[in-house]
Amino acid sequence: MNISATARRSHGKARQAGNSSAVEAGGRAGFVARGVIYVLVGVLALRIAFGDSGGGKQADRGGALAEIAQKPFGHVLLWVIGVALVGMALWRLSEAAFGAAGPDGDKATKRLASAGRAVFYGFVSYSVLMFAAGDRGSGSGSGDARSQDVTARVLDMTGGRWIVGAAGAVIAGAGLWIAGRAALRKFHKHLRMGEMSPAQRRGVDITGVFGGVSRGLVFAVAGGFAVSAAVKARSGEAKGMDDTLRSFSATPAGPWLLALIAVGLMAFGVFSWANARWRKI
Repeated sequence: MNISATARRSHGKARQAGNSSAVEAGGRAGFVARGVIYVLVGVLALRIAFGDSGGGKQADRGGALAEIAQKPFGHVLLWVIGVALVGMALWRLSEAAFGAAGPDGDKATKRLASAGRAVFYGFVSYSVLMFAAGDRGSGSGSGDARSQDVTARVLDMTGGRWIVGAAGAVIAGAGLWIAGRAALRKFHKHLRMGEMSPAQRRGVDITGVFGGVSRGLVFAVAGGFAVSAAVKARSGEAKGMDDTLRSFSATPAGPWLLALIAVGLMAFGVFSWANARWRKI
């Protein structure tokens, strides 16, 4: 019996299971849901930039969910988004287990990254489903307070300042990595670019670069605030997404920089919808 051939057949069957139509549909639905959230966060941030305080909502995931909840059939849409994000988590989990699309999808680093994304989207989907079920703890007004509360608890631990500082540095580094990859258009290798028309390729490039750089900058600045909290040993220095976005208005560019970042987040939402159609899954 050829053991290596048997192993290859088993691996092929596992990859086929990981690339099933159900998993693919879940991943694509997840991209649509992610796009909805980012577009709404961008809209809320744009309102803040022009002085209406986002309609009383925070420019973060909780604020986006609260915005959806107020719309006709919003409660149903929240459940749909939550389930779609479960699909995203399961797709990432399948990548971790069976390998991602592409020639280097079986690399250990790729699988580890997919596992991390599966955990992240699992948490996000759980928070959305809990919100849909009536738990408003994930809703508007809680993101910044929760960030500061978690930071305060960690700072009270032995070596807490080092932990917070390291976490902030990792988040800031991840943000710069996200922005850099977007600027270099690394997303091309994940998309079926050959199926796009020239106009569609231009649109994907614009939203992918502008949206990815904007998203990366938000993460980088949030990480910087966490590092500041560690250095000063003050949990109030840590900021969630809403306070991080509002901080852009405090720069010399004023609300115009926040408006630019807000439009960038909306662009990332549109780019997520492009992924739903052309992503290699």
